Amino acid sequence: MRYNKTFLALLMVLFALIALAACAPDREEGGNADNTGGEEDEAEKPESLTVWANDEENQLAAIENAAAAYEEETDIEVEIVAKSMLDQLDELALAGPEGKGPDLFFQPHDMTGDIVAQGLAQPLSLTDEDIEPYSDASIESVQYEFEGETSIYGIPAVIETYGIFYNKDIIDEPTTVDDLITALEEHTNPSEDEYGFLMKPNDLYFSYPFFKTKGAYIFGGEPGAYDVNDIGLANDAAIEAGELYQSFFDEGMIPASTTVDVIDGLFTEGTIGAVINGPWSISSYTEALGDSLGFTSFPSIDGEEAQTLVGVKAWMVSYYSEKADWATDLALFLTNEENGQNYFEEAGELPTNNVALENLDDPIFEEFSAQIENGVPMPSTPQMSQVWEPMNNALQFMAEGEDPASVLPEAVEQIEANIEASGGAE
Repeated sequence: MRYNKTFLALLMVLFALIALAACAPDREEGGNADNTGGEEDEAEKPESLTVWANDEENQLAAIENAAAAYEEETDIEVEIVAKSMLDQLDELALAGPEGKGPDLFFQPHDMTGDIVAQGLAQPLSLTDEDIEPYSDASIESVQYEFEGETSIYGIPAVIETYGIFYNKDIIDEPTTVDDLITALEEHTNPSEDEYGFLMKPNDLYFSYPFFKTKGAYIFGGEPGAYDVNDIGLANDAAIEAGELYQSFFDEGMIPASTTVDVIDGLFTEGTIGAVINGPWSISSYTEALGDSLGFTSFPSIDGEEAQTLVGVKAWMVSYYSEKADWATDLALFLTNEENGQNYFEEAGELPTNNVALENLDDPIFEEFSAQIENGVPMPSTPQMSQVWEPMNNALQFMAEGEDPASVLPEAVEQIEANIEASGGAE
């Protein structure tokens, strides 16, 4: 039998459409609990998915509960393997090529550059509807540019930043940086270990809002697509920020030798007005201070809302997984509104789902959620590892009285030399 060319062309298009429809699970609802693939995809479902979850007990319990719900709705067995985040990458590099690794694994977003460079994670195929439920900062955190193309390499699961814990018995809520300076001036008596405000001198992570809010920056470019040749830590704004930062240590108001242990010890003893810290401190601070404990977003600087660094932990699909679409579907399910809320209640970590963030019903976590809106992702490029030590040293030198106008350019020169020695820009 002979067919004309038009009929053959139509037949080829029909076959192509059928093949595309069978390629991936239907995530029309963006991975919500009531959607895990249509009946037409039943034959394409894998029998099982393997997940490497962090081995912290409360986190593990929350993930196991969510995975059980996914199993019930899809008839796909989800094997949860408890494995420390610190060990996952080395083990994946060995197990993945042998077909013994996971479909999903769990990592902090600032490791994305290294993970992509090692070829351990796949870029994800996501729709706008898939990513719409997540906070902007969390989605920006898991974007990364590789070989000229920016892709999303993870489904954000939890997010964290920091702000100001304060003792209501000592100071009122500090809403501006000037309030912190006033607290220092009015409530500091070093001979009695009393301080209106205390912070670690050599910590870029906690000190970054002083710089970023003034207009300094670590790398130019956009989140995930950084220009590591453009370092903004010694520009005019950075020098001005350095002078502001240094003012907290003037005349020994904050000792330049202050450590984390000293800060936590004195704050829980009730002799410090305010400290900078993150949600991981809530439990110990609440136990020590009870109703006297307050928390607020990072104080404004020059009338501008302060921008803090944001960290995200995300589910990533193994490069070696042959079930990428269903692994992505599971990751979306694990982080949807319901499971994000349950994870928060069981593990005490902030979800990335916007609705879950709005329904935290906890005054301290509500403030953390508000601060996230002004957060900037910690750079995920491998070159970030060359920034920490020179800048932490520079902060220490400034706390000891050295001129920011000389210290910060020297730090940037060291960062540039470190990047060059490590292989240069990508």
